[in-house]
Amino acid sequence: MRSTSASVMTGLLFTFGLVLSGSLLTAMLLSFTELRESSLPYFTYAINALGLLVGGFVTGRRCGGRGWYYGGLTGSAYFILVLLIGFLGFDAPMQLSTLFYLLGAFVVSAMGGVVGVNTAAERR
Repeated sequence: MRSTSASVMTGLLFTFGLVLSGSLLTAMLLSFTELRESSLPYFTYAINALGLLVGGFVTGRRCGGRGWYYGGLTGSAYFILVLLIGFLGFDAPMQLSTLFYLLGAFVVSAMGGVVGVNTAAERR
């Protein structure tokens, strides 16, 4: 069983890495194909969900227990970092939809954490 803070940080790094990679791929698709900017929100939500799911999975697998908790903690930490960047860097306002995004980030990462813990248990 590894340190929980190191496991959560590793999950966050995986999440940010996947989100950055997916954003780069989406930008290339927008530039080099006939893809319209109106479909961009769908790509954004899908990329974030995939990143949160994988980040929660990595965290749960590394922690070895309480995957929903540590996976959800990874999702919440990701949400807070994105919120701070948006608020401080781009002056994005806080809205009710922001709380739904927090709930969604927690749930998706928690599901990844549960799957990660269960695959870690099979490995032993």
